[in-house]
Amino acid sequence: MNPILFSIGSVNIYAYSVFLTAGCLLGMGWAMRAARLWELDYKLAPLTGIIAVVCGVIGARALYVGLYPKEFTDNLLSVFYIWQGGLVFSGAVIFGSLAGLLYLRSKKQPLLDWLDCFAPGIALGISVGRLGCFFAGCCYGKPTDLPWAVTFKNTASLAPLFQPLHPTQLYHSLSGLIIFLILLAVGNKLQTEGRITGLFLVLFSVSRFIIEFFRADYRGELGPLSMTQFITLVFFSIGIYLLSIYKKRST
Repeated sequence: MNPILFSIGSVNIYAYSVFLTAGCLLGMGWAMRAARLWELDYKLAPLTGIIAVVCGVIGARALYVGLYPKEFTDNLLSVFYIWQGGLVFSGAVIFGSLAGLLYLRSKKQPLLDWLDCFAPGIALGISVGRLGCFFAGCCYGKPTDLPWAVTFKNTASLAPLFQPLHPTQLYHSLSGLIIFLILLAVGNKLQTEGRITGLFLVLFSVSRFIIEFFRADYRGELGPLSMTQFITLVFFSIGIYLLSIYKKRST
């Protein structure tokens, strides 16, 4: 895996940036499509998405820097080199969601309906964006001798070199695709506000919690759990709450 997708003169185009951008655009495109179908003001979707993405990237980078401060002690400016990898998705969800919701609230929009518009798009974005992690070598897995193990050999990779590892980046990508397909299949059958978001949070939290056991990169610790696993427990609780609202309203 080569972190640099191609070069234009002396400018390197990093695969991480390309796939991350593609994932964000797909997510926003899906949200805009859903908003239009549900007769929301779909023209708000692009700006909401941009606000969420910008704040999400800032939050994801801030959490990464907080977890790995030693990587930046020699060059503080490298904190801004996000195209080389180094984002924590949980930080993106927290900061991006809050910023997007605050903007929509200022426009007096129905927040749960909008969350339902964005949830499948986020899952689709994960499936694409995580391919960038695979090329960059970040979010790498533990050593394994399983037949689908991957070995990173490029010296620019962020993963340990020349040892077979769990392809946890691809696990994340595959789980995002599966969640997107599930939401696509059952979304029209769930007719209450917040239902799709609740299901997304539950499925995402479960998949992320499990994949964490195969990750080898440091993600902070909180007792027996990684910091990310603790955050996913919060997401899971919110998801269950949203699904419970659905049950109460259906009776």
